[in-house]
Formats: sequence, C-alpha cells, structure tokens
Amino acid sequence: MTGFKPHAMRAPEYEDAKRVARSGDTGERTALARQSGMAPEILYYLAADKAAPVRIAVASNDATPPQANAMLAADPDAAVRVALARKIAALSPQLDQEEQDRLSRLTWETLARLVNDTAVEVRAAIADVVQAMPDAPRALITRLARDTELPVAGPVLQFSPLLGSEDLLALVADPPAPCTVSAIARRPHLNAQVSDAIAASASSSAITQLLANTSAQIRETTLDALIARSADHTEWHEPLVQRPKLTANAARRLAGIVAEHLVMLLSERPDIDPATAAFLKSQVVKQVSWKGQQTNHPSDDPAPGKALGEAAAIETAGELNEDRLLMSAALGEARLVSAMLARGAEVPLAVVERAAALRSAKGLVALCWKAGFSMRSAVVVQALLGRLPPAAAITSVPGQAWPLSEEEMRWQIAFLGRPQGPGKPTAGAGLATLASG
Repeated sequence: MTGFKPHAMRAPEYEDAKRVARSGDTGERTALARQSGMAPEILYYLAADKAAPVRIAVASNDATPPQANAMLAADPDAAVRVALARKIAALSPQLDQEEQDRLSRLTWETLARLVNDTAVEVRAAIADVVQAMPDAPRALITRLARDTELPVAGPVLQFSPLLGSEDLLALVADPPAPCTVSAIARRPHLNAQVSDAIAASASSSAITQLLANTSAQIRETTLDALIARSADHTEWHEPLVQRPKLTANAARRLAGIVAEHLVMLLSERPDIDPATAAFLKSQVVKQVSWKGQQTNHPSDDPAPGKALGEAAAIETAGELNEDRLLMSAALGEARLVSAMLARGAEVPLAVVERAAALRSAKGLVALCWKAGFSMRSAVVVQALLGRLPPAAAITSVPGQAWPLSEEEMRWQIAFLGRPQGPGKPTAGAGLATLASG
C-alpha cells in the first residue's frame, strides 16, 4: 500500500483498518469501505476485494483515490461500475479534458471510459446525474445526447440546458436513433423552430410527443399542416384536441376528423367561443346520426363537375375564403379544395390538378397566392393535394408574406397552364372533360 499521500489516521485506527481489510467478514469490510475518512491506500486495497458489495462501497466513496477509481472502471460487475459512474459524473463540472494534473487527468479518463461502457445502465447512471447540470462538460453532454439508447440519451435530450437550438436541430436532422427525435419532442419549452423541424420529420411518434408537449411552441401554420395530415394518424387526435390556445378555426377543422367523444371535448374547452362550441356539438350529433344511417356504400369525394359546382356556390355565398378552404382540407375533401383553388385563382381546374400531379410545391404555392390565400393555406394544400412530405414542402419565411417572388409565382402559373405536348390535352380541355363528367 504505497504511492498515496499520508492520511491523518491515528496509528491504532490505521492498524485496525488494515486488519479488517485483510481478514474481516464481508459486512465489516463493506462498512470499512464506506467510511469517508478512510485512508486512500486502504480503499485501493479494498477495490480489489472479492466481494461485490465491498467494491460497490469503494466505488461510491468520495475518498477513493483516482487510481482505485480507474481500476474499478473495468470491474466485471456492472453494479460496481454504476456506483462509480454516479460518483464520477457528480464530479464532472470540476473536470477538464485538458487538465495537466495527473490525478485530475486520470479521473477524466475514468469518466471517458465509463461513458463508453458497453452496459447501458452504466451510461444511463451518468446521464441521470448530469441531465440538468448547467456546468457539466459540454463534450460529455453532446456524447450522451448522441447515444443510441433512450435511457442514456433521453434525460439529456429532454433536460440539459447545454443543448441549444442548433444542437437540437442537428439531432433532428440526423438522429442517431429513432428515439432521439421523440426525446427532444418531450423537452420543456421547445421553441417554434425546433418544433417545426420535428413536425417536418418522418417520425409519427415524435410528432405525437410534440403535440402532447403543452409547453412546446408550435406555429399556427405548422399546427394547420399537422391537422391536415392527422386523418391518417389517429394517435395525433387526442393531443391535437388538447393543445393549448387552439383557435376556433382549428377546432372546427378537427371536428371533421376526430371521433365524436373528442369533438365533445373540443366543445367543452373554456377557450372556445359559444358559436364554435355550438357548431362542434352539432357535429357530434351529425356524426352519431351518420353512424346510424351508414350503409355499405361509402360516400366518395364529389366528381370534378360536382366539385366545381360546389365551389361556385361557395363563391356566390361569399364564403370562398381561407377558413372555408382549410376546413375542407381538414375534412380531406381534395376535389373540393382543388375546385375552390381553381375558382379563387381564376384558372381551369386542370391547372390545379396538373400542379398536384407534378407534386409541384412551387406551383401549389403560386396558386394559393393567386387565389388570395396565405402561406398558411399553401402549406396545407401542398400536403393534401401534392402529397408532399414536410421535408419537400415550401414553408413560410419569417418577415415575408411569401417565400417566392411574384415573378416566380406568375411563371409557375403560366407554366402549369401551357399545353402539355402532342397528344396531351391542354389545361382548358381538361377542365371541359372534367366538367362534363
């Protein structure tokens, strides 16, 4: 037992400790290993004890010297390494990767070894300790955040104040594991930029977590796009209904998608105005009535000619506006939305259908602009008519009404209205064919 600084133990105590360390029973050796004032060399000796409870006690003891900690980092018992991981993680704010002091450097290397341990529970023990530390080493936090196991990465992704927006956006764009984006989505007080990135991801489970995160900031346009997509994602329905600060228009659109018990929940929200609440309750009655009268002949989206007629009637009634368009989109009425877009933009229906068939994000945005709608509608139209995934859709640009120039949007509309080549009908001919159908 050499190589350690002398410890302030009286000679009789020291000799008694040596005797217990060598020949005491397991309980005595464990009690000795727990003592905060124990001599470092005694603890180093006990670090090689054959009994795991003794080694766990040594691993947990703050007085254990760095040399013994380094030895315990390779202990075959994961419980020993977990105890050591929790202790070293708590010391991490005091550690510096560039530290020149030999013992401090040794402690950092021990931490680095533990953070790469093959046992998930060891790495998770570190994450549990440092998850909310404002002064933990940044290198440690970023390493844990990129772990592929949720018990390790999850606490840090959800709570670490050291992960900024740029870190989170990079992790959403290139997630190390499927659980990464879902863990970020649960993070308190997410800003709108990160929420947009999660909403644009392909992870339905992450979007479910985002919607359930009532402290997350979600732009109204983003929420509209998610509502438009929610017909295919029943798992989003309840968290959508329970989103805070839900607008009346969003509630009306949800009423055409979610089950009647959720529509009833919508109608009972304290932030819903009486007129909207009455509308929602009428929707519940309609849903129940429809279920009672349902036959084996499902109602299809109206044929093109009928859709054009409905759009004309809506325009005549003075209701060809953004709210009406968004409500039809939320109900999945693709043909009617196309017809309303054609009427509003004063173009043949075939122009809209060509933009949808080409999955032209720019074309659909241009048509919404020409129709007098906003980018809020354009985001929804791209998802519904163009079937564009969020990553391929054009979204709004802060400070600008439209992300494209007027010249570009006029060109897009002109392009969509041009004849499509020999043997192919023009956009105008397409309208005549559709209307006659």
